[in-house]
Amino acid sequence: MSATIFKKFVACQAEALAEIKGEWTPNRDQTPLLVGNYLHSYFESKEAHESFLDKHADQVFRNKDRTRKYKVYDDADKMIHVLASDRRFQNLYQGEKESIVTGRIAGVPWMGKLDCLNLENGYFVDLKTTRELSKRYWDSRERRWVPFVLAYDYQLQMVVYRELVKQQYGIECVPLIVAITKQDPPDKAVITIPDEYMEDAMWRINDQLPHFEAVINGDEKPVPCGKCDYCREHKQLDDIISVDDLLND
Repeated sequence: MSATIFKKFVACQAEALAEIKGEWTPNRDQTPLLVGNYLHSYFESKEAHESFLDKHADQVFRNKDRTRKYKVYDDADKMIHVLASDRRFQNLYQGEKESIVTGRIAGVPWMGKLDCLNLENGYFVDLKTTRELSKRYWDSRERRWVPFVLAYDYQLQMVVYRELVKQQYGIECVPLIVAITKQDPPDKAVITIPDEYMEDAMWRINDQLPHFEAVINGDEKPVPCGKCDYCREHKQLDDIISVDDLLND
């Protein structure tokens, strides 16, 4: 299990199960993921960045001699410059890059990959790109507006990483998010997450994971969300609904 897979099951159990079984491939634009990996590889090492460029040259460069990049990567270079020229970030982003941590949560094996782990000073850093630091998102579970960190459930990822680091190294590290925006010029911030949000995330993991594992093992049926691409593609007309049922939360 990983934070990414867990969050996919939270979003839609039916789609997540079909995806991990190889029966469904989401039709998503991979550009945001590639741009994020482009930025991460730069701060991992020169070798990692060159390897990324070699592997994804057709997506990054407009021409074969690799002198012109597509706009999204030019924008990513601006984000890289903003971080690389920031003294606080330079001092903070020190430690083991792309560190793999493993352990067990709720009786299930988990794995995570940390962008930067600094055991000596007791923290780890996760790089995140976002539209704007102060943009609000509606949380239908909490029924309130929340910032991007909570909207994308990064608190769940951070509490998983913190627990796996503690199990593997015996050190409880402080999770830090370094956020860089896609604005021109980019904005940036170092963000901490209050324990109450991470405790809620761990409670949700312990509450939901047994069912998710049973679904993966074929012992229980997945609950479809009814709204995602997978559910729409496999939808069969059933009940007749009222016009009042058409509004989403």
